This record gives sequence, C-alpha cells and structure tokens, in this order.
Amino acid sequence: SYFSTPKSIYLPFRLVDSTSRPCHSRLTRTTLHSCLCPAKMPLVKLFARATLTKQVPLGALQESMCKVWGTKPETTKLILTRVDDWTEDSFNEDVYVDIRAYGKAERTREFVLGGIQEIQKRMKEEHDLVANIRLETYDGERYFHVPPPK
Repeated sequence: SYFSTPKSIYLPFRLVDSTSRPCHSRLTRTTLHSCLCPAKMPLVKLFARATLTKQVPLGALQESMCKVWGTKPETTKLILTRVDDWTEDSFNEDVYVDIRAYGKAERTREFVLGGIQEIQKRMKEEHDLVANIRLETYDGERYFHVPPPK
C-alpha cells in the first residue's frame, strides 16, 4: 500500500499521468499510482569522451530508439554527458549508453537483448558510433516522477 491513512492526500504540486494529462490535486491510491507510475518512461544517458570528434546526434538516436522500443519521443529522454575520461577496458567504445526503462511483462530478456543489439547496430551503421549499451528495468511501483508544469 502507498500509505495507510488517509485514503486520499492533497499534494501542493501538479502531477501528470503517462499521457501528460494533469492529475487531480486530491488523489486516491489508484490515481496516485496512475500519476506516479507512467507506462513508458525510458531514460537514456549517453556518455562520450569530451575529445570524441564524432557527432552524437540525439534527435536521430531518439527516433531510432523509439522505433526499436515502440515508445514516443515525449516519453523517451536522451541526455548526453561529455566526460574527461573513463577507465580503460576491452570495449573501446565511442559512447557508453545507460538505459532505464519500465519493467513490463513483454520486455523479456530476449526482447531487451534483441533491442539493445538493434540499437547498437543502428548506431554503428547510421552514425559510425561504437556503443557499449546496458539496460536496467525498474518496478513501476517504485518509480516517481514530477515534471515541471507546462
């Protein structure tokens, strides 16, 4: 359960559900769950060395990822961070990609690994980027998000 009592709670800020509709400020357990646990909200963090001269085109990568995962641009956030350095390993990647996505029944191990391989292939073929990709799913019951008001 989200909270024992009361059965509804007043929140002084605006929440939106997975369709970006405002939720009511007086929430029940059910509406709190639907507002705080959107069905799809992948976060993609890309790390590249500051010295990388290749382009990392976020818009094009977002479009590819949305096609592979069946998500929408409004719910698929890509963030690029340039770093001075990272530890050397045997991968020699241009970009380290860290993805967090909602764990759903249809996102089986095989589905996720196939999607990662497809993204890796597209990054190499379309953008000449060698990507080291990891994906972690999370439990929607433990996910919270409060976007800024529009």
